[in-house]
Amino acid sequence: MTPYKPGDDVGVLQDWPFDNPASAYVIKQGAPRASGRIDAGGPGHDTRFGIWKCTKGVFECTEQGDELMTILSGCCRITNHADGRVSTLHPGDSVFMRDGSRVTWDIVEDVVKVFFGQKNGGY
Repeated sequence: MTPYKPGDDVGVLQDWPFDNPASAYVIKQGAPRASGRIDAGGPGHDTRFGIWKCTKGVFECTEQGDELMTILSGCCRITNHADGRVSTLHPGDSVFMRDGSRVTWDIVEDVVKVFFGQKNGGY
């Protein structure tokens, strides 16, 4: 096991534009930019595992797949539109989101997260 410390290099990430129609992204504030990498699974698979990074800003989206995520660095607030619940996440914090959840991401400090997702029928 290799421990991760905030600021450690997570390797090469690709731009992940906010353009997936199924996610119905709406940028609410700033100009957040996302990037990421799938390390296992992905298109055509029921599961995926990877790294995601996003710069400051606020956006709404519909989550694609059940996902368990852990924040590696940064700070964000995630608001679930169904119940209004707000989760404030810092390094080491984890949260689980359900497939189809409409949420608002408020990226307070650039965030890096590791995630494991599952979607019946594949991504």
